[in-house]
Amino acid sequence: MTVDFHLHLVSDSTGETIAAMSRACLAQFSDVECREHVWNMIRSPRLLQTVIDGIQKNRGLVLYTFVDEELRAQLESFCRDNDIPCVSVLRPVLAGMAALFGKNPSHMPGRQHILDEGYFARIDAMDFALAQDDGHGIDRLQDADVVILGVSRTSKTPTCVYLAGRGIRAANIPFVPGHLMPDELKQLKKPLIVGLTKDADSLVAIRRNRLHLLSENRETSYVDPEKVREELQEARRFFARLGCPVIDVSRRSIEETAAEIMTLLAQRKEAISQSGSL
Repeated sequence: MTVDFHLHLVSDSTGETIAAMSRACLAQFSDVECREHVWNMIRSPRLLQTVIDGIQKNRGLVLYTFVDEELRAQLESFCRDNDIPCVSVLRPVLAGMAALFGKNPSHMPGRQHILDEGYFARIDAMDFALAQDDGHGIDRLQDADVVILGVSRTSKTPTCVYLAGRGIRAANIPFVPGHLMPDELKQLKKPLIVGLTKDADSLVAIRRNRLHLLSENRETSYVDPEKVREELQEARRFFARLGCPVIDVSRRSIEETAAEIMTLLAQRKEAISQSGSL
């Protein structure tokens, strides 16, 4: 049985933080139907009044990420007077950090999106991922932080793009049966090389769906279950020869795969730090 609820996500910035928090929590309530009302870039009393009018029309839980104390007080006062649940997503974290650092937060909205060095690093990483997609730009592999290998439809490209959003330079090279992989892979020192693999049955299903979207319904080795198993085995043997870590993405989201790669990068960085060399 599904239940219809209203959830108001109110932010003085782009709303990414509160949207991620909401998704993570809602995922724990699979039998609940919840309608989200998104209110982003709310930075003035006039705009906040629009939010309040919307909340009055569709009463429900209010989650907010205001850092402006006056707007926060106005929203909380309205919710308190109208018996509407209201939760600050940032306040407990800011309070904990302030206590630890012995400093008060700046209360400036959107600070995570300012055009600083980190921002330009993410843009550079995105450009790099697009230029080095699907085996292109082999001569620049040494500039990568991570090089992802895998057979077709193992989510190499979206994983690289996601990593780029975290400022990580990622390149990807497809593993194609019967084709030699670039010799440059054996000479790489700086980048972490990671192999992606997948369950054969799910890979066949994904490939069939891909061909269907392209209106290509011919039976080929690309979707032949036995050939796909051989392809995956050949890829695993190559990964073993390289000695690179392998991630099975069969039941992983792109975010989970990227998180595993970031963990491997952090471990490698720590190991290099301790040894003092690449």
